[in-house]
Amino acid sequence: MSIRFRPPFEAGSFLLEVTEGCSHNRCSFCTMYRDQQFRILSIDEIEEQLFAAKISADKISRVFLENGDAFALSAEKLSVIAEMVHSYFPKVRTISMYASVKNIIRKSDSELKQLASLGIGDLNIGIESGYDKALKMMEKGYSAKDAEEQLLRLKDAGISFCANIILGAAGSGSSYNNARETAKLLNRTKPYLIFTGTIHADEGCPLYDQMKDGRFEECTFEEYFYEEEVLLNMLELPETYLFGLHPSNVLLVQGKLGTDKNKIMKALYKRRKQLAKKLDQRPVRISEGTIIENIGYLV
Repeated sequence: MSIRFRPPFEAGSFLLEVTEGCSHNRCSFCTMYRDQQFRILSIDEIEEQLFAAKISADKISRVFLENGDAFALSAEKLSVIAEMVHSYFPKVRTISMYASVKNIIRKSDSELKQLASLGIGDLNIGIESGYDKALKMMEKGYSAKDAEEQLLRLKDAGISFCANIILGAAGSGSSYNNARETAKLLNRTKPYLIFTGTIHADEGCPLYDQMKDGRFEECTFEEYFYEEEVLLNMLELPETYLFGLHPSNVLLVQGKLGTDKNKIMKALYKRRKQLAKKLDQRPVRISEGTIIENIGYLV
């Protein structure tokens, strides 16, 4: 049975599976598809899903292509899928999916523009960091310069994107550098949404072993608060929405950076005071990196 994931803000989208697993599947912190072989579904398999949902066509205006990084598909196949989607669901305006910097590189400028014309946008991209030290540790397979170049190519083609970033990705002692370099990348590329989480690892991935034997030292609560505050202070993206509701965050918070940044900063300050006796400690986590100190806590 295929393992399936989608971003929380795609809850209202029709989920169309076009791949199984992840084409990269080497990120040091990730166990999502670790034991699943990457496979591209046939056009017939994809059309079967569309046909089965045709009865609900009037209710479907947005489609999310699963799984790990559907943008790994060729531009030709993505175009065929997009045309099928519009044929079955005439009200669809946006076709989104997970994507990576590495599979943007493989598409030409003209192909990207063609995909944009077919309604493909709001790509959910695991950028994670703008700090090369962190990107290397996480085994992302690209540099911050690579990420900037490819994200700007998306912008030029008219394809919007969400940037997933990981606070604490560079480990203890590197909070400022990770925040500064990540802010630089985000300011230059201007995602429509920033989805934050903090670094964590479950058994079965390289980072779990690195944390266990001391090769990677996680940030303390103090460092997490500091890194997020530095990042927010450096971001100059008034139209971008911050989505910080992943349970791994030290504070669950969201808002538009242009109007809600001060409110978010005050909430971080308040939460830091509440955890004053634990600031030198590292979070205790359960499933999905959930910080137990945040269970039941609301801003």
